[in-house]
Amino acid sequence: MTAISERVSEPTEQQAATRVSQSVFDGSRLRVILLVDVHDGAQQQFLEAYEQMGKQVAAVPGHVSDQLCQSIENPSQWLITSEWESAPPFLAWVNSEEHVRMVQPMHDCIRDTRSLRFHIVRETGITAGKAGSERRLQDSARVGDGVIRHALTFTVKPGSEQKVAGILADYEPPEADVDGTTRLCRTSLFMRGNRVVRAIEVRGDLLVALRHVARQPQIRKTEEALNPYLEQDRDLNDPESARVFFTRAALPAVHHVTVGQESTEGERHALYYPARPGMGMKLAELLSHHDERAGQDPDSPVLRSTVFEREDIVVRLVDVRGGLEADPAAALGLTDPAQVSELTTLLDEGAAPKDGDLARLLTLTRMDLITDRRSAPDA
Repeated sequence: MTAISERVSEPTEQQAATRVSQSVFDGSRLRVILLVDVHDGAQQQFLEAYEQMGKQVAAVPGHVSDQLCQSIENPSQWLITSEWESAPPFLAWVNSEEHVRMVQPMHDCIRDTRSLRFHIVRETGITAGKAGSERRLQDSARVGDGVIRHALTFTVKPGSEQKVAGILADYEPPEADVDGTTRLCRTSLFMRGNRVVRAIEVRGDLLVALRHVARQPQIRKTEEALNPYLEQDRDLNDPESARVFFTRAALPAVHHVTVGQESTEGERHALYYPARPGMGMKLAELLSHHDERAGQDPDSPVLRSTVFEREDIVVRLVDVRGGLEADPAAALGLTDPAQVSELTTLLDEGAAPKDGDLARLLTLTRMDLITDRRSAPDA
């Protein structure tokens, strides 16, 4: 979950060692770092592509500034840094079709990239009265649990759902240990209609883990078996086709909260909240605010909750005690009646609750679990 900052919101003494709260919605400025390895001889082409893209990025809402740097030791290595007013506008842009089109000329020059995203906690050189001195900084350092959460989502051709579910349920999982520092912890697969969501949890380096998984023969076999049923065509033998597909499939985590001991088990579920056009980020923020409050309630049935968002797709992954039906309001993240009213304005009309009927909303949003696999604990 590279786009997520980690925050502990005034935990009690009993919660301090176990409660984790991570969110992009704290208002802090964002620093994005992109490490780029350019093909030999393509440096000038890359520079020209960056200059053209830079003119377009400057007009994106929330963008503050950026820099392009070239290594003094290896001219093929470049560094792009950018500053944003906060994480949400950056995520809205980087996960958009506009971004996919905008970066295409640059990717023709690139051998490899790595993106890192950080909230700005402290900075020097800012004095009272100086321009920008009122920019918000975080009050304290954050504590996480060392787990990166990410998801992928894509749609399959209507009528193929049962066949796709069988393929996804029967795949042979990859080795959990990637290297000395990276490990796959859990993979959960869900479907709702013809939409597939694959949520993964990783300790260590997410990019290394994803590349490790993609190289495994059994995973490649499963992905090839899916190809005829995908609504978006892809050719995994074509690096550009694969890159575009997985870029569009990325469903970043924007909020996570864990309450209680990590070993505490609950039922894992996924809820799909289809947002009205342009309302995805606001919907995700609404759900995150509830989860923050619920995370401080020791009686809440929700043990862990992760909100994923991309454009108008919002998915909430929850581990709950006693099942979803025991407390639909808590399971949905809607214990406050005012939130139910606000949600109605954000959800797609077909999914919006009528007369506060949360049981019906739970039925409409609930995804079918295809498989949920946890790796054995570290030795």
